[in-house]
Amino acid sequence: MPAFDIRDAKTNLLSGLTVALAMVPEAIAFALVAQVSPLTGLYAAVLVAFITSAFGGRPGMISGATGALAVVMVALVVAHGPEYLFATVVLMGILQLLFAAARLGKFIRMVPYPVMLGFVNGLAMVIFIAQFGHFKVAGPDGVQQWMSGAPLYTMLGLAALTMAIIYLFPRVTKAVPATLVGILAVSALVALGGIDTKTVGDLGSIKGGFPSFHLPQVPLSWETLAIIFPYALVLAAVGLIESLLTLTLIDEITDTRGQPNRESMAQGAANVVTGLFGGMGGCAMIGQSMINVNSGATGRLSGIATALFLMAFILFGSAWIERIPLAALIGVMFVVCQKTFEWGSFRLFGKVPRADIFVGLLVAVVTLAFDLAIAVITGVIVSALVFAWEHAKNVRVTASIDANGWKVYELEGSLFFASVAGFGQMFSPKDDPQDVVIEFRRARVVDHSAIQAIDALADRYRQAGKRLHLRHLSPDCREVLETAKGMIEVNLLEDPRYHVADDKLG
Repeated sequence: MPAFDIRDAKTNLLSGLTVALAMVPEAIAFALVAQVSPLTGLYAAVLVAFITSAFGGRPGMISGATGALAVVMVALVVAHGPEYLFATVVLMGILQLLFAAARLGKFIRMVPYPVMLGFVNGLAMVIFIAQFGHFKVAGPDGVQQWMSGAPLYTMLGLAALTMAIIYLFPRVTKAVPATLVGILAVSALVALGGIDTKTVGDLGSIKGGFPSFHLPQVPLSWETLAIIFPYALVLAAVGLIESLLTLTLIDEITDTRGQPNRESMAQGAANVVTGLFGGMGGCAMIGQSMINVNSGATGRLSGIATALFLMAFILFGSAWIERIPLAALIGVMFVVCQKTFEWGSFRLFGKVPRADIFVGLLVAVVTLAFDLAIAVITGVIVSALVFAWEHAKNVRVTASIDANGWKVYELEGSLFFASVAGFGQMFSPKDDPQDVVIEFRRARVVDHSAIQAIDALADRYRQAGKRLHLRHLSPDCREVLETAKGMIEVNLLEDPRYHVADDKLG
């Protein structure tokens, strides 16, 4: 086992404290979005962060209550109450456990880079825009309205001061996370200077005890399942997509490799436990994860420390934490957005295919307009369609006459659903000699559409009283045709390399 490194432990502990401070207003805000108590969000942050950090597949990644899940939950809470939410979170976790048991986490590696880029940029903008909600106050009629005058300028000034400290302090020393220094320095300035500004306590009290075991008080019936299952399915999908994409991002930043299936298992277990202890569930948080990684904390200790610090705040430090100015935490999140956003993506215009630019922009816009799951799924579908279209254009045929007087069509490319439309037009049964060969040395038969296209072409030659032969089919292509026995009738030429019999499909 590696030797204990006290400097590494200090980095992870201090980063855990910083992340815990940044998570408090986020957890409270997301709980209020979902229309549950602030402690419901904080308990989720504690339990999800602890379990995923201790047992997950990506050390250094921070999980907790998130806005992406909160916006899905609110309709359920409004219609049926928080007890149905707890039951939904438990079912969400079970679905994620089933996903992990099926070992489907590896498929996150198939998400194209433009989709990943759109995800990162879209989420950075979502986090950025969400901070402006803190610049609103309740008016005389109870309606939220924008700050103005001295309160607004004070908030902006304190946020800017926090950002300046975060950017400049590393030039002095990197022994302490600059983010933590910024929060503490601005908090001290507000407290000692008697500055009147919004604090964490204005969002809601965080004072409480340990979360207690609580079975959701809902009827155990099919009607209940019909209510909670659609929400649980969406929450499970959103949670896993955000978690696994964040895992992939941290992999790239740290040049290491996480374990998607293990992370999915930990996320599922965390949500089952959270739902049974009165929490709102959660998933990976890209903002807090970036704070952690940028602080140099890539071990499990940082996430475990985050959870323990949060629990300590709830039990013992609520009076102090509630006095932290919101402006300091807003400044932290603004820096996170700036560091998360891939500014280099602007340099890609004109240097990468336009389709990739379009996909990246599409995912970012859909993330802003709808939610992360819809954005990523849309991006993957569009990328797949673009890929199919580009490959469909790469099917080519060259014709020649061999020594036997047979006409040989040499096919190049992949024959599949998107490329079969023009396949039949490449051949001339009426003008061709008695025997025609399609050479598959540089081509592949991929799917059912390709089989149907070959069968239709063979039928045209048969009606013209001529014979169509296939040559040099690769083993996987022959397997596709073998599976299609009875659907297609063509002659496979004897091939000394592959030893394909003439009556293979007879």
